[in-house]
Amino acid sequence: MSRPELTAPPQLFYDDSEAHKYTSSSRVIEIQDQLTERAVELLNFPDDDVPKFLLDVGCGSGLSGDRLTELGHEWIGIDISASMLEVARDRRKESGLVRFDMGHGCPFRPGVFDGCISISAIQWLCNADNSLHEPRKRLGCFFTYLYRCLKSGARAVLQFYPNTAKQAEMISTAALRVGFSGGLVVDYPNSTRAKKYFLVLSAGPMATETTAQNKTARAHAPLLNISGRSNQHKQASGPKSPGHQSTRPPENQGRRWILKKKEQARKRGKTTAADSKYSGRKRKDRL
Repeated sequence: MSRPELTAPPQLFYDDSEAHKYTSSSRVIEIQDQLTERAVELLNFPDDDVPKFLLDVGCGSGLSGDRLTELGHEWIGIDISASMLEVARDRRKESGLVRFDMGHGCPFRPGVFDGCISISAIQWLCNADNSLHEPRKRLGCFFTYLYRCLKSGARAVLQFYPNTAKQAEMISTAALRVGFSGGLVVDYPNSTRAKKYFLVLSAGPMATETTAQNKTARAHAPLLNISGRSNQHKQASGPKSPGHQSTRPPENQGRRWILKKKEQARKRGKTTAADSKYSGRKRKDRL
């Protein structure tokens, strides 16, 4: 069976028929409930019974939001599918549902949310639905605005189904680049069918162990650290560690090394100086 994100863009795949079929499936409802509970568990809120204000990215027909409400939290959901949101509005009379493409960011003021969850949504950003869509740029835009709209120290738990290990790395790296810290939590890593990926992020420093991980007996892997920008740039001065690798080009490979690095930067969407005969030239020694 083909993956939905490889079949059509989400706003076309989740039409009226698919939206109603999705919402009426007891198996889908059960899975959504379980994934939402696990995501809230990984948000690691204190046991103070204080309701939190959460963002649900890719809320669809509101199944995950229903579970958030049952757990006592307030939430706002965004989704790109008009049909899914229409079903959600029929089931949830109050407002709080926004039609928006998460590849364009998050349309909210800075520092609004106590946390964020997303169930089976962010893998859609890894596919180019038209010539203007570049997955890395869309991921970067999404994580940049998500970081802004979270309160300092708030967490985001994004459950997704990576198509490949490379795709999981691309998503994690995009989050790292905008300043998030955290990593992947994999539930049931040795199971083909039950394996679930959760990208657990913090808008600030994060401890490597969480009480939420210790609460459950699930056979999941430890938190795979992808330290954020705050941990990347440690002391700029002082002695280098024994394992430090120099960023200087290897001996006699100056031009080749520079051209290689410029090509890598271009593939990431960065602007570089044009190549010329002067690129990587050896300068004369100063007297």
